[in-house]
Amino acid sequence: MSQPGAIVLGAGPAGLAVAGCLKAARIEPLLIERSSAVGAVWRRHYDRLHLHTDRGHSALPGLPMPRRFPRYPERAQVVEYLESYARRFDLRPLFDTAAARALRDGGGWRIETDNGVFRAPAIVVATGFAGWPHRPSWPGLDGFGGDVRHSSDYRNAAPYAGKRVLVVGLGNSGGEIALDLAEAGVSVAIAVRGPVNILPRDLLGMPILSWSIAMRSLPPRLADILSAPLVRLAVGSLARLGLTRAATGPLADIRGKGRIPLLDIGTVAKIREGKIAVRPGLRAFVGRMVEFDGGTRESFDAVILATGYRPDLRPLLPDATGTLDGDGLPKISGGPTAYPGLYFCGYFISPTGQLREIGLEARRIAAHIAEASRASILRGPPNGAAASG
Repeated sequence: MSQPGAIVLGAGPAGLAVAGCLKAARIEPLLIERSSAVGAVWRRHYDRLHLHTDRGHSALPGLPMPRRFPRYPERAQVVEYLESYARRFDLRPLFDTAAARALRDGGGWRIETDNGVFRAPAIVVATGFAGWPHRPSWPGLDGFGGDVRHSSDYRNAAPYAGKRVLVVGLGNSGGEIALDLAEAGVSVAIAVRGPVNILPRDLLGMPILSWSIAMRSLPPRLADILSAPLVRLAVGSLARLGLTRAATGPLADIRGKGRIPLLDIGTVAKIREGKIAVRPGLRAFVGRMVEFDGGTRESFDAVILATGYRPDLRPLLPDATGTLDGDGLPKISGGPTAYPGLYFCGYFISPTGQLREIGLEARRIAAHIAEASRASILRGPPNGAAASG
């Protein structure tokens, strides 16, 4: 195997987008994927999941989503699209290969995997968030008699028929899982720890993403102020639902805290109808009971933790921890870092859509790698073998 022009870790949307853009720039990538197929995370998401961003703003560079897809493609259609993207750019990932460490190697990078060691002038980390489910701990959790699982393990409502279920967290996963359970007739409550932002997925017939893109040049707080009356009209009073509206608006929350608002597709209506109960934050487990902030207790058969993900890339990049923050997340996504040849894609939470942002980042990364490659050719051929082990 000749040395690739770049190694891309992850064959989800971000990894595929970067690899496709590299191919278009005549840079041959080596795409490494720990699972056995592209889009592995989308394959194991819960059954009812649809894209929260519209088809027109969710395509990866070089291949529009099919017009036969609905405005918000379903999970299986996203998988189909990712497969077609890999075919379109003749991307052939090295599957079932887990990267253990990425180390600086002369003027390039060395990737140690369970399937050999690979070298390239550049590496793009595009492993996403879903490999690190965040499972908080509470007093009494180990003694809870019911089922506790992270939202990443939820598939559908069938196993919960006839049970009382608590969903912890009102993000997009928590809101949609609670909705899925309520629509299936399951008794469900949702624990909400603090103030929230809720947006309709569509506003005045337009995807909410289109509004965010239209206002992207404005300061987030100003954009929130301008859109607030329409949002309140569409969503209604949160106080009547037992919820507290966040002090900062959704765009400011995304930009300042990386906190994505709930894009409502029916959860609010079910709360209003009494089909989804709202409870305070979870404080502790007491036998089969859950104790909430304020001291009230209720019995539940199952708890689903929609508590998000917390990637930590420090073990992967022991030579480049300066590119990561204190939690192990990249300081820069979508461009060159402090270490030549090291890039990250897909780690910036964008108010104008994650897949759209991935496409923009992938183009920038590929362009920078191509430019560095041309400069390297002018200086002379690179050193190092392609693979060993």
